[in-house]
Amino acid sequence: MIILSTNDNLTNPYEIARYIKEAKKSTPVRAYIQGNIEIEETEELEVYGCDNFKIVFGELDVVKKLIEANKDKIKHYRLEYDRRNSAIPLLDIKHLDARIEPGAIIRDKVKIGKNAVIMMGAVINIGAEIGENSMIDMNAVIGARGIIGKNVHVGAGAVIAGVLEPPSSVPVVLEDNVLVGANAVILEGVRVGHGAVVAAGSVVTEDVPPNTVVAGVPAKIVKIVDDKTREKTKLMEDLRG
Repeated sequence: MIILSTNDNLTNPYEIARYIKEAKKSTPVRAYIQGNIEIEETEELEVYGCDNFKIVFGELDVVKKLIEANKDKIKHYRLEYDRRNSAIPLLDIKHLDARIEPGAIIRDKVKIGKNAVIMMGAVINIGAEIGENSMIDMNAVIGARGIIGKNVHVGAGAVIAGVLEPPSSVPVVLEDNVLVGANAVILEGVRVGHGAVVAAGSVVTEDVPPNTVVAGVPAKIVKIVDDKTREKTKLMEDLRG
């Protein structure tokens, strides 16, 4: 059974909302500047390059002021950025004992367990928890505060609904050894029991008992998990090494 974290910053929607409200909003940019310009590195500006070419990292308003003040000396410049007034940074994944593929978007205040796999295009929102050996497949979405147990597979394009606004006392929970098929949707507040299987394309609106197979819109129990189902849905350990 999944035990929810006692860290309020992770599981309490009001604490998360306060964190977002109080966070410094950021629009970080990278500027490539060609011209006869001297740029001093400061707490607000990180500078690389030499002679007539510089690469500058900093907040948009600071970099724009720099460019405007030196426009007569600048021959060319280019700004690159990927967010605007962002309140939540991305998770620092450098020290995770997990596999994170290119293009996955994982926000801060997310927990990811050992040997988890996050595939290309997956999105994991603030407060979510991903258990050991679980896979979040391509373009799947784990909404805010979603709790994913151990040895779970969330199929490509599946959506685990988040619960921040309106706030809900109970997030979506997938217990250990659950399999969610491609493009399935698990709605707010639903708990999917240990070893259950959610068929592809299903929309789950109510709790799913352990070791059952549900399918349809809305999803209904169609059978009990048997040996044939387990064989068809077993996970491959080689993908999690």
